[in-house]
Formats: sequence, structure tokens, C-alpha cells
Amino acid sequence: MLIPVIAYYVIFKYWPMGGLVIAFKTYNFADGIWNSPWVGLKNFKLLFSSSNTLQIIWNTFWLSFLSLVLGFPVPIFLAVLLNEVRKSWFKKWVQTIIYLPHFFSWVIVSGIVLSLFATDYGSINKVLKLFDLEPITFLYESHSWISIFIGSGIWKEMGFSTIIYLAALTTIDPSLYESACMDGATKWRQMWHVTLPGIRHTIILLLILAMGKIMEVGFDQVYNLQNAAVADVSEVISTYIYKIGLGSSQFSLTTAMGLFESVISCSLVLIANRIAKKFDQALF
Repeated sequence: MLIPVIAYYVIFKYWPMGGLVIAFKTYNFADGIWNSPWVGLKNFKLLFSSSNTLQIIWNTFWLSFLSLVLGFPVPIFLAVLLNEVRKSWFKKWVQTIIYLPHFFSWVIVSGIVLSLFATDYGSINKVLKLFDLEPITFLYESHSWISIFIGSGIWKEMGFSTIIYLAALTTIDPSLYESACMDGATKWRQMWHVTLPGIRHTIILLLILAMGKIMEVGFDQVYNLQNAAVADVSEVISTYIYKIGLGSSQFSLTTAMGLFESVISCSLVLIANRIAKKFDQALF
């Protein structure tokens, strides 16, 4: 039963890693991956000698960091609140509503965002016009664009993580709540001293996995929401690789960027796991 799974990872995950040698070569189609001339660290030197590259790396880190800090606690909060709901029909209804956006593609979500925040035809600006107020260029200002980017990401994915936390909550022994109640603990005290410690392992696990993606901003989300006016904050590694690698055929340069991103991500996972190990919560 494991053969198809192992084959998938070998063929589509591990075997393509051989292509990383392109980062140390001047790749061309005629010579292929293995016969293209070696250039050592030239691509990395060229990459990091550009101020534009440093800005792209910073944009990637900053957007991922904000998404992690602002978005990570949201599903935990939702799961804890839903766990206290006693009406099963209402609980299931809320779960369905918040989980549904996870199945939308970013093309659909970006369409919803545009219909809300567009300057000319957005619903919010239409309401402002009714009150004789000037339209706001939400998608063309750096600060508002970042807020919309973070908010849309949280809205789309919070339901998926909430389901995971709700599943973890089912493993908590109900007698712990009964004991806490007998000791006079309020609902908030029960949440703090029973619920959150009960899902601590799941929180640590998902946090470590999230740390591995801190240098990875989803291409679909950025590409569908970005525009030239906010390029100084919206240009990230994934869009850079797409535009320079596929658009300009600079495969060696963008492979070097991708390798750099992977090394940083792997290092962050190891650091997060090391910290978790100090509290006996390590993943591996």
C-alpha cells in the first residue's frame, strides 16, 4: 500500500532535486542540465549583488511573517469558541461556512476581493459614493494592499486549520473540565488551563510546519492580487521566479533563488523544532 506513496515522493519530490545543479551552471537547452558549463557561485553573486533581489527577499519574508503572526492564532481561537457551542446544528453550520473558502481557487478569491475593493466598481467604493465621499484606492496603496493580502489569506485558510484543532479537542478528557468546574473555574479559565494545554501538541506541530513556509508566499495569491502600483511590496520570490525564470529564460538565476529559499525554509524548520525540543514538544 505504501508503494504508490513512496513512488510519488521519489518521482515528483526527490528526483527533481537533481535539477538544483542548474544553480551552479549556465544552463541552456542545447547542452542540457548535465552538460551545461559550470560557473560555481556566480549566479548567487549576481543574484545578491542586486538591490532588487534583496527587496524581493524582504517582501517575501515580511508578508509571510505577517501572515503567520496574524493568521496563526485565528483558527485556534475559532476552534476553542466552536468547542463551547452546544447547539450541534449551529456548530456544523459555522464549520461549513468557514471551511468553504478553502475549496475556492485564488482566481475566485481575487475576483471577490476585486468586487469589494476595486476603485471604480468595488462595492465599498460604491457605498462611499452614495455618501458623496471620494473613492479609496485600496488595491493601489501599499499599506491597504498588504492588509487585504493578509486578510484574504486568513479568510480562505482559517477553516481548514480550525477543523484540525477541533479534531484535536475531541481527545481531551471531559473529566478535566468537570474537575475544573468543581474547583470553581470559569469558562475562560477552563479554556486557558484545560483546552489550550490539551491541544498544545497540535499547535506546536502546525507552528513548526508553518515556519517551513515563512519564506514561501503562495504564487497564486500574490500573482492574482498584485499590480504595478504596489510592486515595491508585492513582488516576492515566487513571482520573481515565474517572471525571470519562465518569462526571461534565466533558469540558472531563478534556480539559485529557489535553492536559497529552500535552504532558509529548512533551517527555520530545524530551528523551530530545536526550540520545541527544549519544551519536550519536538516533531522529530
